[in-house]
Amino acid sequence: MGSLLIKNARNIITMDGKRQRFPGGSIYIEDQEIKAIGTDIPYETADTVIDARGKIIYPGLINTHHHLYQTFTRNIPMAQDCELFDWLITLYDIWRHIRPEDIYLSAMVGLGELLKSGCTTAADHFYVFPDGISGELIDEEIRAAGELGIRFFPTRGSMSLGRSNGGLPPDEVVQTEGVILKDTQRVIETYHDNSRFSMVRVGVAPCSPFSVSRDLLKESANLARSYGVRMHTHLAETKDEENFCLEKLGLRPLEFMEDTGWVGDDVWYAHGIWFNDDEIMKMGSCGCGVAHCPSSNMKLSSGTFPIMKMLQNGVKVGLGVDGSASNDASSMLMEVKIMNLLHKLQAGSTALSAEDCLYVATRGSSKVLGWEDGIGSLEVGKAADLFMVDTGRLEFAGALFDDASLPILTGTSQVDMTIVGGKIVVKEGRLVNIDEEKLAMRAQIAASKMLETAAKHTKMNYYKPRIQSFEKQLY
Repeated sequence: MGSLLIKNARNIITMDGKRQRFPGGSIYIEDQEIKAIGTDIPYETADTVIDARGKIIYPGLINTHHHLYQTFTRNIPMAQDCELFDWLITLYDIWRHIRPEDIYLSAMVGLGELLKSGCTTAADHFYVFPDGISGELIDEEIRAAGELGIRFFPTRGSMSLGRSNGGLPPDEVVQTEGVILKDTQRVIETYHDNSRFSMVRVGVAPCSPFSVSRDLLKESANLARSYGVRMHTHLAETKDEENFCLEKLGLRPLEFMEDTGWVGDDVWYAHGIWFNDDEIMKMGSCGCGVAHCPSSNMKLSSGTFPIMKMLQNGVKVGLGVDGSASNDASSMLMEVKIMNLLHKLQAGSTALSAEDCLYVATRGSSKVLGWEDGIGSLEVGKAADLFMVDTGRLEFAGALFDDASLPILTGTSQVDMTIVGGKIVVKEGRLVNIDEEKLAMRAQIAASKMLETAAKHTKMNYYKPRIQSFEKQLY
């Protein structure tokens, strides 16, 4: 890959153990690895040189929870004003019509938006496998990530407990345990790379306590640990989930996880809002992590994540945007700002600074994914994953007083440059590997067709944009 020198930056915000900053600093990179960083590094030339005068450099943001396929069900009117279970029931009837091309295009859109907002590593939880459709759907997401150049952590999700057996999802989107475990093994063996600068790591991720069986959880844990891969699931997201577990299983959600082998330093949960104090202490002692998804929690009225209790008890906390259908965006910078504002409201004005929130979205997220040896901060020996903002932009005027907090407090959602593993993937705010306008048009056509198909089968009055007009613009 050669060498890259980024020099003369207005500032470098490292997020290392000391939270060092290097005003006027430079970074020297060989292949994927940072070889030198600071104000007096012994390199003046490289294969590629970027003059970062006026730019601030930050470590790439790390998204610990997403559902990329949901990019095609954003801004659906009947799913805007309801809580989790009703929201899921509404959308399952659309998602059951998703096709491989939809998975690829929705991942291209979602991952592209993440890159444009400074995200360099994204974990995704894919768990919808409709009847009669190729089981190799997660492969489409991995293909998209490779084309865009983002570091990717797909988790092979699953649902085995359909409505006919007391679960929440329709039977048409669940699979048998044998099919799930066989394909999970295939995905791990085909794609998982545990090296420090891997571009793809794989996890095992049964969906939730109300959509999988006890046996599947146990077998999934055994499979994951036999391959040494991490484990992920939704947990303690809503009071409805807690009530479901108590009524159907006779256990609280975390007790159910303990009973099935789903606790440990190789496990991270999404949301984690409704853990009690004893459970939070237990999670801290056993090393469990949590993906905090503030926008989604607020939109679905799920509750407020007790972040201060989590951090004080040593729970690993990272940031996630969650699925686009419960966020309607995939902007990591916007998510950091929302986290900052939410927890000032919840815990007081001095609880979490903007820089603390940046730490959660970088170092914190890397710990949740078990990847702190390679990503999460800008320091020698780590991957050259970073983003830059140009302080000459209008939205920063009058705000150039704290470089670490700048893109968070000002609420910008777009960066000027993103670099993943020493490769430029966003330049001047644009994705470098694709035609954004053509992708947007293809994606909207595909999303509209999926909703049209769903409307025919369910007789629901979905809003249906005029597909033909989009196709004329595209072709």
